[in-house]
Amino acid sequence: MPPRAARAPVALLPIVIVCVLAGCDSSVDRLRITTCRRTLPALVASDLSPRLLHVGRGSAPDSVRVDYALGQRQHRIDCLFDGGAGLIGLRLDHKAVSGGALFMLKKYYLETLDSEANDPAPPR
Repeated sequence: MPPRAARAPVALLPIVIVCVLAGCDSSVDRLRITTCRRTLPALVASDLSPRLLHVGRGSAPDSVRVDYALGQRQHRIDCLFDGGAGLIGLRLDHKAVSGGALFMLKKYYLETLDSEANDPAPPR
């Protein structure tokens, strides 16, 4: 039988693995939240002054929900992601955005510096 000191690191291995994996999930979650939040300025005309209310996990697996207001009315964006942080679906007030429109949003807005510059995240 190995000495007790040699067994301790082996016993901690599952805990370390779980912590590392949990850290990866949280970074993927942050990327998903950022991506979904950054769709807001592209989907809603800026002259309507959308107000960000809440951003968090959606009701479906691998999804994020953005709640925002236009005047007194509340609206939502639901973003669906692949197993990582790749955006694969989008709904605006429960209506699906077409594949072509999603492609254009990703290619010509989310993949540009404009999406970062117009991010509606509250200042830290």
